[in-house]
Amino acid sequence: MRRSQEDRSNSTKAALTAAARELFATRGYQDVPADEIVRAAGVTRGALHHHYGDKKGLFRAVVEELELELMREIEEKGFLVASDPLSAMMNGLDVFLTACLRQDVRQISLTDGPAVLGWNVWRALEENYALGMMERMLAQAMRDGLIVAQPVRALAQLVLSAIMEAARMIAASEHPEPTRAEVQQVLGLWFAGLLKRE
Repeated sequence: MRRSQEDRSNSTKAALTAAARELFATRGYQDVPADEIVRAAGVTRGALHHHYGDKKGLFRAVVEELELELMREIEEKGFLVASDPLSAMMNGLDVFLTACLRQDVRQISLTDGPAVLGWNVWRALEENYALGMMERMLAQAMRDGLIVAQPVRALAQLVLSAIMEAARMIAASEHPEPTRAEVQQVLGLWFAGLLKRE
């Protein structure tokens, strides 16, 4: 009995996040009423309130789901196929910037995310999902003698900030693919400048 209730609850939550994600990605947060989300999910308004409180709570869940997916994708397609930490960072950057061309990432994560959740909440999510990963990569690169030793946390924060600004440039661009190529080139040259010289 308890298991079936848990399964129903998980199924309801999955239906809500799937419906909301599709609607938010295509039309944006402001243009999607909560009633339309619950209709698309095939659940009641009460289910939305029970699981997420309100539309904004559901939006945050969608953002976090998307961030987790991106981190897994960067790990699997970027980091795990690299031979060293610096290559892992470059691969991860490529995977992330490519993901920034997708409509759901551009609209939900990069456009509506900071506006709807507020800058402080958005920054906290960004740090929660990406900063730790960045710190680990940079610390390992320093231990391996690939880059000059320096304060890891400060460097990770600055590198992450540059990458997120590049992502926002892609999201805001009328021509996202050329913008993506440009920002990747600039970031690649900057990262190369971190390399330790013999």
